[in-house]
Amino acid sequence: MTVDFALRLASAAAQVLVPGGGTVLIGKDTRVSGYLFESALEAGFVAAGVDVLLTGPLPTPAIAYLTNTTRADFGIVISASHNPYYDNGIKFFDGAGSKLSDGMEDAIESLIDQPPRTCESSELGQATTLTTARLDYMNFCRRSLPEGMDFDGLKIVVDASHGAAYKVAPRLMADLRADVVPVGCSPNGRNINDGVGSTRPDLLKLTVSGVRAHVGVALDGDGDRVIMVDERGEIVDGDGLLYILAADRSRRQVLKGPVVGTVMSNFGLELALGELGIEFRRAKVGDRQVLAMLQQHNGTLGGETSGHVICLDKTTTGDGLITALQVLAIMRETGRSLSDLASGMRRLPQTLLNVKVEGRVDVDANPSIRAAVKSAESTLGSRGRIVLRASGTEPVVRVMVEGEDEALVKRLAQDLAAKVQASVG
Repeated sequence: MTVDFALRLASAAAQVLVPGGGTVLIGKDTRVSGYLFESALEAGFVAAGVDVLLTGPLPTPAIAYLTNTTRADFGIVISASHNPYYDNGIKFFDGAGSKLSDGMEDAIESLIDQPPRTCESSELGQATTLTTARLDYMNFCRRSLPEGMDFDGLKIVVDASHGAAYKVAPRLMADLRADVVPVGCSPNGRNINDGVGSTRPDLLKLTVSGVRAHVGVALDGDGDRVIMVDERGEIVDGDGLLYILAADRSRRQVLKGPVVGTVMSNFGLELALGELGIEFRRAKVGDRQVLAMLQQHNGTLGGETSGHVICLDKTTTGDGLITALQVLAIMRETGRSLSDLASGMRRLPQTLLNVKVEGRVDVDANPSIRAAVKSAESTLGSRGRIVLRASGTEPVVRVMVEGEDEALVKRLAQDLAAKVQASVG
């Protein structure tokens, strides 16, 4: 990621997405480099004849929503999500607030090496700050709740990971009359995700217990993921939140289609939903894969263990703040604590090991590995599960084993990891 790359990316995107001119909405998280890349993208788009709307730091799902409501042709988020501050990235949304198709992304990539284009002065775009962006998104989140609902009497610790939701999350909870204790809401450009947020919840757990809060909410750096902490200081991850949402929607008879998780979702979620008569399907890892399966089967609820939960009856993409609001609404409506709501799902012991490999490995094509997996599956029986998956981002094979006997699960995972290492190492 360099200034030159951002300029060329803006020029390429303009040619593919709005060849005749149009409007792009640009948001970002709080990384120090975000301001640099925002300026570079703004320059590239304006030079290519595209108008630019700037929102400043806002969660990724806010940009998806605002791209649609402002009738921009597409939206951009400058963020590296849950990664450290020194990483950064650029994500696109189409005019409807959905991710670009693979074809569109490929077309942009094909032009990325061309030098930036500059129009004649009379055809240059204009850049404007969208001053109502934060309030518009907060109002949208509020409308996802039942009419008239507030959180008066609830003490909520809000951890925004020093990231994109550092203003909207605590302010929205306070506007809903909650007693808010902010954590990770003081970004300095370099502390995003540093010991806070959904991937580092230890401080949140301690704070919830220490201030005797009813619940804690932890977002990631760009605000599209959330995990929660119950009144005892215990984590409720994406699987647990998905169970709570699905069980409540099923109870109210408003759940549509199957609930979609991934191949890495805990087997306990599948068993718990099955006991409620709720169909559960598994997609490949990634929110894009979850969304595609939901759309394929006319479902409205899906997500990942990491806390990337998609409520298609409320919004178009994973939104950590809206997910948290839905769970808090269930707590308010039922009078039940988060620990009580989550108690219907029992997480099965799970062991995940990473085996380093050289290059790409097709574990399904290796007879020795297949035989080892078959033997382990026979040992586990119907109340366990094994997943071997080559990572798409790292030179590792992920070995995951789940079952009711924790000691057995660990032993089988170690045996399988050793077999993979011996077969491909």
